[in-house]
This record gives sequence, C-alpha cells and structure tokens, in this order.
Amino acid sequence: MKPTTRFLDLLPRGTVPVAAGLVVLGGGCYAQLAVAGHSLSAGGAAAMSVLWTIVFWAGLGLFLPVEQEVIRLVAARTARGEGIIPVARRAAAAAGILCAATLVLTAAAAGPLASSLFGGSTAMVAALAAALLALAVTSVSRGVLAGLGRFTAYGSQLAVDGGLRLGLACALGAAGIHSATAFGLTLTVAPLLAVACTLGPFLAGMRPGPAVSWRLICRGLGPLIGTMLLAQLVVNAAVISLRLLSPGDPAAVGALLAAMLLARVPLFVFTSLQASLLPGLAGAIAAGDRARFRRLLARGCAIVTVLGLGGGVPVVIAGPWLARMLFAARPALGRADFALLAAGTLCYMLAMVLGQGAMALSRHRDQLLAWLAGAAVLAVITLGPGAAGFRVVAAYALSSLVVACALALVLFLRTRRPGTDRRVQPAGRGLAPGSG
Repeated sequence: MKPTTRFLDLLPRGTVPVAAGLVVLGGGCYAQLAVAGHSLSAGGAAAMSVLWTIVFWAGLGLFLPVEQEVIRLVAARTARGEGIIPVARRAAAAAGILCAATLVLTAAAAGPLASSLFGGSTAMVAALAAALLALAVTSVSRGVLAGLGRFTAYGSQLAVDGGLRLGLACALGAAGIHSATAFGLTLTVAPLLAVACTLGPFLAGMRPGPAVSWRLICRGLGPLIGTMLLAQLVVNAAVISLRLLSPGDPAAVGALLAAMLLARVPLFVFTSLQASLLPGLAGAIAAGDRARFRRLLARGCAIVTVLGLGGGVPVVIAGPWLARMLFAARPALGRADFALLAAGTLCYMLAMVLGQGAMALSRHRDQLLAWLAGAAVLAVITLGPGAAGFRVVAAYALSSLVVACALALVLFLRTRRPGTDRRVQPAGRGLAPGSG
C-alpha cells in the first residue's frame, strides 16, 4: 500500500471531497479580500474587514451550531435507517427563528453599528443582515448533506460558493468598483447560489421518519450556540477589538486581518476534517463503540497538529512579506506576532476537535464552560496593559490554549473507563414516533 493511501485511510470518510471544496472556498475568500484591499480606500477596506469578521463571528456562532446539530441527528437517524424529514423541518424552523431575531436586533442597532464599525455606512449594516440570512440557509443544507454522508455534494457546494466569490470579486475589481457595500454583498449572493446548485442531492435524501421534539433540538442547540458564539469570539475578536481600541488607525485593522488570514490558512483544511469527523464520532457513540470513538479523536488531534505546524512555520517566516504583497497591508506586525497567531490557530483547531468529541458524548454544557473560560482569558488580556496590537494577538493565542486544555481534561475524565459517565447517551435518543 502506498504511503499516500495509508494516510488517506487515517482520515474520516468524506474528508477529501470536503477538503477539495474548502480549497476553492478558501481561495475565493482570500481573493475576495485581496481584491477589496487593492480596490478600496483604507476606510473602505477596514469596513469590509469588520463586516467579514462579524459575519464569521456572529453568523457562524449562531448558524454553525444548527449545522452541527443537524449533522449529529441526521447521522444517528441514518445509522438506524430512519427518515430525516422531521429533523430537517425542525432545523429549518430553528434557523429561521434565529435569523429573524438576529435581523430584528441588527435593524434596531443599525445606527450605532454603522457609526462605530462601518464609518457611518448603514448600507454595510444591510449587507451584514443579508449575509446572516444566507448563512441561515446554508446551515440547514450543509448539515443535511454531511449527516447523510453526501460529502461530494457538500464539497461541491463549498466549491461553487468559493468560485462565485472569486468571480464576483474579480468582476468588481475589473469594473473599477470602489464600494465596500458591493464587495460585502458577495457574502450573500455566492452562498445562496451555491445552495441552489446542490438542491438536488439535498431533496433526494428526504424521507419520512419518526417525529422529533422541539425539546430534543433545543436541548443541544442552546448550549451549542453559546459555545460557538464564544468560539467565534475567540477566533475573530482581535480585529473588532483593535478597531474599537484604535479607532483612528484603520490601516492597522486591515493589517491585522491580513495577518490573521495568513495564520488561519490551516483552518480551511481543518474544516473539512471537522465536517466529516462529527458524523463518525456520533455514529461510534450511537453504536456504543468507544474504542472507535477514541481512535477517531486521537487521529483528529494528530492531523490538526501536523496542519498547524505545517501552516504555521511558513507564516512566521514569510508572513509580514505576504501580508504586504497579497493584501496591500501596512507592515504593522512582526514575526513574533505571526508566531502567536499561528500558535493560537493550532490551539484553536485542537479545541474544536476535542469539542467535537464532547458534542458526540452530549457534553454540551462542559464544552460551553470550557469556552467561557477561554472568553474570560480573552477579555482580561485584551483589556490589560500594553500595546493594543500585541494584546489582541496574545489574547487569541492564550485563550485558545486554555480552551484546548479544559476540553482535553473533560474528555479524559469522561472516557477513561467504559461506563464512567452515565449521562452519555447515543446521539438522537428520544426520537420516538409522536414525540413532536
């Protein structure tokens, strides 16, 4: 057996097609921001940076939990041969309620958001609201596709999304468009068109099945939303914090976003592992196979460690130069800052893998507590003494480390011996007919 084949066998099923889609999506995101950086003024680039950051914080914090709960429940039902229409319906309703509440809050705070974050542009607030709506739609679509094991369709949706971002950004740049709002709207158009392109495989998996209660959906979704909001806060807070701490220096905000994008390149590859790891972990717990659960978890941690080191070392060496060349960023950060960002990304990926294990064990509350501890460390360091740029970078690295250590302790205590945690139950228990 060839070494490449042996390596691929270590990966959870579906990692390769999802990774391929994420390569295109990641390239599209980077091209979008690179073209925006060269096309917009410093103020416009800063507004686009903040928009991009908020979408990936609040948007993913609210709607990635919907996707992951759908993956967990659909994977468990598929393993038992049950239909998933009730899960998809409840998930779509939950995503709709979350989206409506978010849009109401965004509209109510449009004035303060525009003045403090977007240089007074209410159009950018509208672009933010539209992007959140698009994420609500994609969360249900991608959750069903991954839970069913249709990773080729999942990866295709990611690839179409990335390809459209690339094409739209290049079209705007070639047309000489200098509007941050126009670039911001690509965050809405691309994902919605990508969902439409993969509607066939989504609908093909719809089969009737036992009803699912709101209680089952909300029991895991509530803590998971809190967890993911905190997780996205940890990974994205640096840009927003620097914008608030140094409002008179928009170029520094763009430089920090460029540095974080470079340091977080491994996250795009990791997301492919994350999307395919959770179904395997949930299936192992549903089948009572704790040995397979521990094996998958250990492989996941090993793979992200390799990713973190492989992506981090080049960024530390060439990061300042790449930020200037690719994103027209001001040389505001040195190699020490890039090293902290790379270390934070590695710890963040380890925390996310361990969090997948906690989710599969239905330890949502423990996962939430771990991220609360990380958020507390983030706040203390960010608000402490020292230069603003260094504080936000150090806060990202140390808060991610705290979360990874806390989740490692949780999983050690919950899986050290079979049967030590009586609260663990197979994913999807309670989906009895008539429970909805």
